[in-house]
Amino acid sequence: MPRSIFPQSLGSRLTLTFVGVIGVAMLVLVAIVPPLARSHQLATLENRLAAEAQFVADYVVTELERGDPADLDALAKRLGQRTQTRITIIALGGTVLGESHQNLAQVGNHAGRQEVRQALAEGRGVDLHSSETVGYAMLYVAVPIVRDGVAIGTARVALPLSEVDRVVADLTGTILLAAAGSGLLAIVVALFASWEITRPLARLTRQAAMLADDPSHGGHLHRGHGPAEVVQLGKTLDRLVTAVRESLRRVEAERDRLDVVLANLADGVVLVDGNGRVTRLNTAAERLLGAQGVVTTGRTVVQVLRDHDLVSLVERVRTEDAATQRHGDAETSAKWTDESTATAFLEWRNPRRFLRAVVSRFGPGQNGESSQTLLVLQDLTELRRLETIRRDFVANVSHELRTPLASIKAMVETLEDGALDDPPAARDFVGRIHGETDRLQQIVEELLHLSRIESGQFQPRRQPVAPADLLRRVVERLEPMATRAQLTLSAVPAGGLPTVAADPEQIEQVLVNLVHNAIKFTLSGGSVTLGAAAHPQGVVLSVADTGVGIAPELLARVFERFYKADQARSGGGTGLGLAIAKHIVQAHGGHIWAESQPGKGATFYFTLKP
Repeated sequence: MPRSIFPQSLGSRLTLTFVGVIGVAMLVLVAIVPPLARSHQLATLENRLAAEAQFVADYVVTELERGDPADLDALAKRLGQRTQTRITIIALGGTVLGESHQNLAQVGNHAGRQEVRQALAEGRGVDLHSSETVGYAMLYVAVPIVRDGVAIGTARVALPLSEVDRVVADLTGTILLAAAGSGLLAIVVALFASWEITRPLARLTRQAAMLADDPSHGGHLHRGHGPAEVVQLGKTLDRLVTAVRESLRRVEAERDRLDVVLANLADGVVLVDGNGRVTRLNTAAERLLGAQGVVTTGRTVVQVLRDHDLVSLVERVRTEDAATQRHGDAETSAKWTDESTATAFLEWRNPRRFLRAVVSRFGPGQNGESSQTLLVLQDLTELRRLETIRRDFVANVSHELRTPLASIKAMVETLEDGALDDPPAARDFVGRIHGETDRLQQIVEELLHLSRIESGQFQPRRQPVAPADLLRRVVERLEPMATRAQLTLSAVPAGGLPTVAADPEQIEQVLVNLVHNAIKFTLSGGSVTLGAAAHPQGVVLSVADTGVGIAPELLARVFERFYKADQARSGGGTGLGLAIAKHIVQAHGGHIWAESQPGKGATFYFTLKP
């Protein structure tokens, strides 16, 4: 747009407008006043000269009746001197009988003069022209000289126009001087009025700018003074500022709630703008992507996600249309739920994770950008692990129950087929059935005990217990079993350690389960050693054996229900002892783990708090 010729400031525009109006008024006065003043002065002078001419005409008639007409020239000179005007007495034929400013010998016939002819014809003649006699412009007014109702001549009175011009100039100067003074006063008033109008507007502008820089800044724009329109504007802006502040407060509250939700959301959330740069990342996403403590905002999708399949999925949703997306389903495992949402399952090897990625496109983005993209990452690793445990549990419990039930069923069928008639065989089969029943009962009781612990119904009855007493009672209880297995069972002295807050019976059961496990899987001639030592969490108890050991990749699963590391360690037992031990230790606020080298034995540790 072409730049305006007017100044940008409202005050300057108002002042310029006022000055312009005053200037135009002054120009109008300059253009109109002199002609009007001249016209008015000529009209006034014409009336005066007409009155004087009539006086001269009447006087001439009187003189003609009393004396010689030759005295008319002296009369004209005498009257002209007194009235300071040029007086001419003209006969009916145009002959000049009296002239106040010239000798009669130098004056020509005036019969052809405009004012003379007009006076004889209309009763008054007026003309303005340069005099041939005196040589400068004059105003002439002539009236007929009438005696007995008959015009006998003309009386003419004249005045130089220089006098008129002087009077007009004086009058015009006076008027213009007054107009100039009034104009200056009007300019001062205009400047003051402009300042009074623009001052509250300038204040409103400064306060509005301050509020624009910091909307949370307190204060109001309206102060209750100034022009009514400015006051109303201030009130309106106050209402607008209040509404904006309320909107900002609601937006900030919603943003804070969203931040809290995102921060505590278990799923990872990544927001990508239309340019493919990450604008938001919650804590869960940072953890899943390994980006804790790294500035990710503003980086590209490739820099943040760092997984080819995940980046490809996001880019496809972000950039491609629905037809292209569905065509690409043959190449990827993504499933499209609608035109802007895709779901894919990913498996990461290091660290091992199973993820469900949901990518959605929405928009438009900020400042008219293209649509934004939302990536939601759900960590299914634990669900996958629990699903595996559930399947293994169902399979293991079915196996553990099927074996004794099949044995009982077979022995009952044998008894029904005639073994009842053989007392020694019958007693043998009944004893075996009793043993299998005890095994089933043990499985059921341990399952019930484990269920109570996992459901939170189990609460240990804590009391101060010395670690040395726990080790001693377990050694005394299981030493006969170790002796029968030709193993050495011993406890490392644990004196000087602080007491622990524990349920002695439950902790003893943990140690019994661990020792029983160690005796069962240690070859003859080996040893099982119980120990206790100080630990940052209190006291750590341990059970070490010299058995066959456990493979490193299986150590994390030995505490699962019914899990057995290998066939060599699968004989006897229910497969629930270590699971029960883990939950008892966790109920005490401790931690249990295992360390092993295949062929060199295994060591189980668990901590107890003082």
